[in-house]
Amino acid sequence: MQREQWGSKLGFILAAAGSAIGLGNIWKFPYIAGENGGASFIFVYLICIAIIGLPVLIAEILLGRTTHRNPVGAFKALSKSKLWIGVGGMGVVSGFLILSFYAVIAGWSLGYIFEAIAGNFTIFNTGVLAAEHFNTLVSNLPWIIGYFTLFMLLTMLFVYLGIQKGIERGSKIMMPILFVLLIVLMIRGITLEGSEEGIAFLLHPDWSKINAQAILVALGHAFFTLSLGMGAMLTYGSYMSKNDNIPSAALQIIILDTVIALIAGVAIFTSVFAVGLDPSAGPGLIFHTIPAAFAKMPGGYFFSIIFFILLSIAALTSAISLLEVVVAYFVDELGWDRKIAVIILGFVVFLLGLPSALSFNVLADYTIFGKNFFDIVDFLASNILLPLGGLLISIFVGYIWGFDKVLVNLKEGSQNLFDNYPYIILTWKFFLKYLSPILIFIVLLHSLGILDIIF
Repeated sequence: MQREQWGSKLGFILAAAGSAIGLGNIWKFPYIAGENGGASFIFVYLICIAIIGLPVLIAEILLGRTTHRNPVGAFKALSKSKLWIGVGGMGVVSGFLILSFYAVIAGWSLGYIFEAIAGNFTIFNTGVLAAEHFNTLVSNLPWIIGYFTLFMLLTMLFVYLGIQKGIERGSKIMMPILFVLLIVLMIRGITLEGSEEGIAFLLHPDWSKINAQAILVALGHAFFTLSLGMGAMLTYGSYMSKNDNIPSAALQIIILDTVIALIAGVAIFTSVFAVGLDPSAGPGLIFHTIPAAFAKMPGGYFFSIIFFILLSIAALTSAISLLEVVVAYFVDELGWDRKIAVIILGFVVFLLGLPSALSFNVLADYTIFGKNFFDIVDFLASNILLPLGGLLISIFVGYIWGFDKVLVNLKEGSQNLFDNYPYIILTWKFFLKYLSPILIFIVLLHSLGILDIIF
């Protein structure tokens, strides 16, 4: 059976950008930018994206397009070493683990659409009341498991329908909707009285805050925001044709990812500051502060619905790519039918995610080393598997594959680019072989807390 391909270049870019643009873009990037120097941090972050994000993104997509296989199959086609095949397997495992707990949070976002429609946010005049409501909801088993189930079914539906009819078509619909909704929220935020404080929080340059810690934060987010190291970009790249220009596509994905994060930041922080609330990091910003902000805002009822719809879309486009990594392995390597694979593997991910969902209620008191099941899975995937996977991918493409072979494959679809700008190859080679592995290793040490111990 012939392997599916993207129907268009735009379809791939929107799907890949959708994979990169997730819950973290909506709350994490704007907040860490504001806390670490605003515009000065964004400048440092863009440098980090250029020297760590773009080179590894190009490498990961190239692995997929060259082999037209999943992460395991890609390494198997290019190396007979069990070590490197195991690196591909690590990507598949990462997809399983991340989706299992990511879908739980995404289920909260989905549930909050209906909370907003029901008008439950209109009574909140403080973040404390909104936080109490959130805690009540996640303690409610039918609520948290119900929306977790619904989100998993939506994710499975798009992957079930295939690359062109499911993932690509869905991305072409959802990504423009997400962008339009963000623009609407940004305009609303800017027009609120007092919104200039939110803009200053996000965009005012404060170079005094650019220290080693801020640079580490920028490095880490530059890596994690692009879904690197989990096989998602490799798998999406495997559905590209040889005529597609990989460097151009990778650059467009990064631009979309960064622009949407900035628009989200303006939309969120203009609203939060305009109504006199303090921003807080993490899920607290989404589920505690934002509902209270909309409660105080003129027209907040409608804008709260819009916000949680766009948040759910961002979560869904990322979740689809995670499930596709797992499904592609079973289809390519084990010969499973796609539809059967989606149903079985989606159910397995759901079962694996149940302890994460129960970590906020019946299993809340069960901890290992002070972490509940949700935190353990999150730590294992985000702090170990992802940066380790990204490090090994950069080493494989930079040293093991053979750079002559790498360049032959990279030039397919982009020969004119390299003929006109030959220095691009030298720059990419230098970054991928030398800077990227070192910086990703630093990210790995930082995410494990080892740097904090040393320094």
